[in-house]
Amino acid sequence: MAPHSKAGTALAGLREDLPGAVHAPGDPGYDEARTVFNAMIDRRPAVIAQVEDEADVVTAVRFARELDLPIAVRGGGHSVAGMALGDGALVVDLRRMHDVTVHPAAKAVRIGGGATMSHLDRACQPHALATTGGRASTTGVGGFVLGGGTGWLDRAFGLAVDNLLGVDVVTAGGERVTATAEDHPELFWALHGGGGNFGIATSITLRLHDLPHMSIALLMYLPEHGPAVMRTFRDLIENGPHEVSGGVIYLTAPPEDFVPPPLVGQLLCTALLTYAGPEEGVRKLAAPLLALPHEVEIVTGIPYADLQCMIDDPPGMRNYWSAEYLTGAPEGLVDVFCGRAATMPVPSGTQHILFPQGGAIASGPAEFPVPYRDAPWVVHPFGIWEDPADDERCRQWVKDVRADVRPWSTGAVYLNFLGDEGPQRVAAGLGEENLARLGRVKRTYDPDNVFRFNHNIRPA
Repeated sequence: MAPHSKAGTALAGLREDLPGAVHAPGDPGYDEARTVFNAMIDRRPAVIAQVEDEADVVTAVRFARELDLPIAVRGGGHSVAGMALGDGALVVDLRRMHDVTVHPAAKAVRIGGGATMSHLDRACQPHALATTGGRASTTGVGGFVLGGGTGWLDRAFGLAVDNLLGVDVVTAGGERVTATAEDHPELFWALHGGGGNFGIATSITLRLHDLPHMSIALLMYLPEHGPAVMRTFRDLIENGPHEVSGGVIYLTAPPEDFVPPPLVGQLLCTALLTYAGPEEGVRKLAAPLLALPHEVEIVTGIPYADLQCMIDDPPGMRNYWSAEYLTGAPEGLVDVFCGRAATMPVPSGTQHILFPQGGAIASGPAEFPVPYRDAPWVVHPFGIWEDPADDERCRQWVKDVRADVRPWSTGAVYLNFLGDEGPQRVAAGLGEENLARLGRVKRTYDPDNVFRFNHNIRPA
């Protein structure tokens, strides 16, 4: 931006008005400020504004509107689609707004728009309280919750968005609104899955639940036992309590102390049971899995906030993910899911995952734009690798997984598991029947589609 142009003058004013850093191309710190979790994302925003409070957010939005800049919002920066960045956009970087205030008596928590799961979980842990969070501690709370929110506790406590009590939002016009069931109810409805389409969430209030104990059973098997593991896990979940969740995960055995050295770097099938209860409970539940021949066995109580860090992936890797939500997990699905593991990119960080739903997810509120709620199972191919030369092979493997399981797909999907897969998949993630209503809410709060770096809803 030329220093004496309108844009240059406005940028100088923004720098004066904001206590945090404001980066433009060529500035020291610009490249670091535009680096996100997925190394495949390389976008060049016009300006990156590191805000510290809601007043800063309003200032930044009004700056963008004055210069007719679209706005991207950075919370955790964990989106596989790189939604925290936009070429030629203003990025409102919320990461300094990460305060978490727990209200134990009310069983509620207020979370700053830039907080990560780790900020949330660590604040709630001393009170033996928790709410459904993402399966990685580095995930941003805002994007996770407003996109729906699935995690280890969702069968017990519902999706994250089922626990939403209120959202403070700065709109495209720079106005501050608080959306609850009573105030701005249409916006509140749309924020149950509609993500960042309607404004910038500067804080979110969530319901908390008692969680005095958390425990896990982690077992690793040679891949030839995968079909038996998957059937056993399926039957255990389908007949078990809502407090149990987890997944079947094919992965490259990591160089951890608990993995026998000859297996490191090899394909293994992992069964993870998570249980919102004490260790003796998960050990009893895991008995059928423990009876199968396995190479690694960990059964232990674990603080929930530590569990949340257990499968964190390092930043700076190349990522391509997707998902299919399924009508069930019959024998045919077991065969194709386990068969596809043989073509996984190994060694790599890639994971081939089957998650359960059901429980409090299925029985949760039906009125929100969460069309995948009734699917009992999810297949989530999670491609992570380092070398750009592997891009095509790894992306193709993710697409092959989707094609394999499509005969069992409900057609609905959780958008936070996706990159940019086109408008039809956005419709599948929000529900065709909800699109017109969502478009009307978009028209009310963002008629010019300023917030477009997301799974985008067009103004009606």
